[in-house]
Amino acid sequence: MRKFLTLLALAASPAIAQEDGAGPNLIIEVAGDANGRVVIDLLPDVAPKHVEQITALADEGAYDGVAFHRVIEGFMAQTGDVQCGVERASCPAGTGGSDRPDLPAEFSDVPYDRGIVGMARAQNPNSANSQFFIMFAEGYFLNGQYTVVGRVIEGMDVVDQIKLGQGRNGAIFGLPDVMKSVTVER
Repeated sequence: MRKFLTLLALAASPAIAQEDGAGPNLIIEVAGDANGRVVIDLLPDVAPKHVEQITALADEGAYDGVAFHRVIEGFMAQTGDVQCGVERASCPAGTGGSDRPDLPAEFSDVPYDRGIVGMARAQNPNSANSQFFIMFAEGYFLNGQYTVVGRVIEGMDVVDQIKLGQGRNGAIFGLPDVMKSVTVER
């Protein structure tokens, strides 16, 4: 079923083929059930403050070793909790952020197509910090509700293999897949 949904989403999404890759690009080496490289073309013209925060955290090495803690089949894979999403953290993955301030929303007209990367947040639209998610398929109900920061231009096949969570919230049980290393290519 997952493979069918992936193929259906690929056929329905023109956004993945339209990237120019101008960057900066976030290079993620994924390890676990999924292994490989994912390249995200960040969009500073769409969300400059969010892109600045993500690139700063990546440059610091803050994303290295961070788990994909929430993965919902046919929807998205969430990661980026630099405080609680690392091995031996004293808090549950998904409940933290970074030591940087939360960001004001930078909503745009970029639609949540397959491969779009958005910032996770709490109920307050101005609470995004370090966590982000990658869309497995379109999710237009998110349009104008979550800040778009980029789009996958390489490695959606790797994203599609990320270990799925269980239940409605997509919580991962056992060993999660991780962002082994995250760098920025400018």
